[in-house]
Amino acid sequence: MTRYAALLRGVNVGSTRLAMADLRRVVTDLGHDDVKTYLQSGNVVFSSPPTRDEVLAEGIAKRLADELGLRVPVLVRDAGELAAVADTSPYAGRQDDPTRVLVAFLSAAPEPARARGLAVPAGEEMEYAVAGRELHLHYPAGNYGRTKFTTAYLEKTLGVVVTVRNWKSVLALRDLTAG
Repeated sequence: MTRYAALLRGVNVGSTRLAMADLRRVVTDLGHDDVKTYLQSGNVVFSSPPTRDEVLAEGIAKRLADELGLRVPVLVRDAGELAAVADTSPYAGRQDDPTRVLVAFLSAAPEPARARGLAVPAGEEMEYAVAGRELHLHYPAGNYGRTKFTTAYLEKTLGVVVTVRNWKSVLALRDLTAG
């Protein structure tokens, strides 16, 4: 069995509401084991036979749509991928405040030309690094809530689905999928 984390985009922010008990039930009903949610923001960890991330994501998204009428993008990473994200962050060791270091999880690695199109908005203090299907973000002044470097901007520029988690959540998901 492999441990996975499914990351739902835009859950329990704005008008898209999903009870974590419903999310656990949906993932369990798909045949996955040891299902646990983390926070109220659409993070669910589970065990399953080794399967491509995209297949797992599509299964969860389809079941959420069919059973609950909820249409949200779902991205999946396995334990090894989450460990690598945590181990290779260029910003984690430079910041004590976990709200100033974030990871944007991408549905696919962006085309290099599109990644080169990213630009820090004028007047904002931030830095970023693209690493495969992740975009590491650092906001030294802690201004993520006011940035123009938004999920919508990233999706439009990179041409992929994006969901963002703060560093504390990344580490918690890594730990929940470990072992």
